[in-house]
Amino acid sequence: MKRLARTDGLTDTQREILAAVTAFTEREILPVATELEHRDEYPADIVEGLKKLGVFGLMIPEEYGGLGESLLTYALAVEELSRGWMSVSGIINTHFIVAHLVLRHGTDVQRQAYLPRMATGDLRGAFSMSEPGCGSDVSAIRTRARRDGDSFVIDGQKMWLTNGGSANLVAVLCKTDDGADSVYRNMTTFLIEKEPGFGEVAPGLTIPGKIEKMGYKGVDTTEMLLDSFRLPADSILGGTTGRGFYQMMDGVEVGRVNVAARACGVGRRAFELAISYAQQREAFGVPIAEHQGIQFRLADMATKIEAAHQMVVMAARRKDSGERNDLEAGMAKYLAGEYCKEIVEDAFRIHGGYGYSKEFEIERLYREAPMLLIGEGTAEIQKMIISRRLLESYRL
Repeated sequence: MKRLARTDGLTDTQREILAAVTAFTEREILPVATELEHRDEYPADIVEGLKKLGVFGLMIPEEYGGLGESLLTYALAVEELSRGWMSVSGIINTHFIVAHLVLRHGTDVQRQAYLPRMATGDLRGAFSMSEPGCGSDVSAIRTRARRDGDSFVIDGQKMWLTNGGSANLVAVLCKTDDGADSVYRNMTTFLIEKEPGFGEVAPGLTIPGKIEKMGYKGVDTTEMLLDSFRLPADSILGGTTGRGFYQMMDGVEVGRVNVAARACGVGRRAFELAISYAQQREAFGVPIAEHQGIQFRLADMATKIEAAHQMVVMAARRKDSGERNDLEAGMAKYLAGEYCKEIVEDAFRIHGGYGYSKEFEIERLYREAPMLLIGEGTAEIQKMIISRRLLESYRL
């Protein structure tokens, strides 16, 4: 039994689910991850396996065909999948956020229409908030939806859609002219069902193609162009305009726990590679694991893994208890992302020149880790959230 990243207090059901995810990662993901990543190939067989495993419906209630599990169970499953290949967790995460939005904020009709198909993975979600001209400044979005009778017409350009090509349900944040006194109350989330693929996937809706990235390959990241795209008013998440910003922030909050869990998984895999290599590689007549400099690096890496994992567990349990967890989620995402980058770099250094070779798995992890510094909000955004919540709690 490995010492790192244990989680106390799990139920028998949680342990069974996580054992199944671990076995799937070892059998279906790790043996092919680097090859698929180097080819930037969508892991279709892995996705089919995850559908059969029930992972797409992990947190969807049983009444809609899901497993009805907690955020903690989901986060621990994501950590294990990311240990195999971070891109696989990306396919799950945006789907999970959209399912969360529909469950928490959707109408009864929307829940019945989407959640059963999302639980099986036949309907897969994507999440669209960013635009080319704005990143963290959500108030600066320009995509606009105007009412036209019983429909809305949307014009604009969205950016950084994970699963933009493969998903068939996209939650899209747009500006609407609701006459509110705050820009944040003049935003609305729309649920757009579309055909998977690239090009013009519906009249006025185009997914141009995949964005080439340094890492985080396999999963498709895209733009989305909307040119007089028309959809019915019942596509509004929750049925009422003006609530989109707050709905999206709820989705991002749980998404940050996911990104933190990804960082834990990637960091743990980097540590495994490093401690294994250090016991095989010899220098000055002994395995390099016997050199104090390498031992100190391994000690630092393991301590960071343990700290980040426990922070993720705390943030997930806080949300599961019904409490607000934006402070804890921000801390977990910030800490885990930074630690993951440092752990992967230390593992890279332990590998020496071989770490620079594509024949070694650490090369892939070295290109994947930076995404965790910016996904679901940069480290600077997390620090802003953390400090604001602390000032609320400790105000004089």
